Amino acid sequence: MLFNYQAVDNTGAKKEGSIDAINVDVAIASLQRRGLVLSGIKEANAPGSLLNRNISFLSRVSNKDVVILSRQLATLFGAQVSALRVFRLLASETENTVLAEKLQEVADDIQSGSSMSAAMAKHPKVFGEFYVNMVKAGEESGKLNDTFQYLADYLDRTYELASKVRGALIYPAFVLVTFLTVMILMFTMVIPKISGIITDSGAQIPIYTTIILGISNFLVQYGIVLLAAFVIVAFLLVRYVRTPGGRLAYDRFKLSVPYVSTLFRKLYLSRLADNMNTMLVSGIPIVRALELTSHVVNNKVYENLMVQAVDSVKGGKTLSEALSGEPEAIPGIMIQMTKVGEETGEVGSILKTLADFYTREVSTAVDSLVSLIEPAMIVLLGGGVAILLASVLVPIYNIASAQ
Repeated sequence: MLFNYQAVDNTGAKKEGSIDAINVDVAIASLQRRGLVLSGIKEANAPGSLLNRNISFLSRVSNKDVVILSRQLATLFGAQVSALRVFRLLASETENTVLAEKLQEVADDIQSGSSMSAAMAKHPKVFGEFYVNMVKAGEESGKLNDTFQYLADYLDRTYELASKVRGALIYPAFVLVTFLTVMILMFTMVIPKISGIITDSGAQIPIYTTIILGISNFLVQYGIVLLAAFVIVAFLLVRYVRTPGGRLAYDRFKLSVPYVSTLFRKLYLSRLADNMNTMLVSGIPIVRALELTSHVVNNKVYENLMVQAVDSVKGGKTLSEALSGEPEAIPGIMIQMTKVGEETGEVGSILKTLADFYTREVSTAVDSLVSLIEPAMIVLLGGGVAILLASVLVPIYNIASAQ
């Protein structure tokens, strides 16, 4: 931990500087041994104002930050820099205040005698269980630079894949929200002003115009009630999804929606194979690898499958046998290739091949989904606007023709 101090030496000259120590008491004792009389000392990275504390509170450590950090750690450990020096250096260089604080705390724990993995485990929001166990395996094998390189590559692949899926869903969501907003404004602000002209004319109103006017009247009269009901239902659904049973139901639903389920299934299989490969290559036992994969796959269906696989492997079954219980979740080709890897002693490389295959499949599925969504959205928007305009303009045209 770094402290800034102001002091006076034995000649009466003022001194200012910084000192690295475990805590403020150790820093004071060290400065006094140098013959200095302290007039002030404070932690160097302590927030100095309410604004700084607010900025630190609003900051967060993103996946991208952890990817960059892992690559820096791999480079520095490869250069034979000590662990304490590595974390002190990175804490002073990173621009993310939250990450800098966590790295400083990791460095303090290492200086106090803690292992690197144990120090990282105190910050689960930055270094997850998977990350910590990988580091622990690297400490035991003496290959920390390789471990951090594996972690950086894995996190980079995961971040890229998740960003691609998320990016594919943002566009249609934005278009759909914009379309619904425009339609609601039309129904609640534009059509009510025109409906009086149409109904007062006494002309025969087409059935589709009657339906549009009815929807408009309903939204004007009960729109607030409908909005309140929607908010309540959405709130209850979110609460339900956060329960174990609700999360399982939601994850099963994602795997049952036509076409989209294929995308999600390939995404989870890619994540599963990539996790297992990364951990097995790093020397983590297969049972522990399965346990950690169940926590990071981010789907209750696959999480339960991994938990069952752990019990099966502990009971003496092979990995391929343990994964063969759910053919809808784990396809036969993955089971067969894993079995071949077990027979040849190349489970890690087989899983890497499967991870690369499913990653490409996810990328292809996302591209195909986007190419299908774009024309579908155009047809939806065009059809909705055309029906709305026809419902309003045709009666007005008939009224004008009759006069």
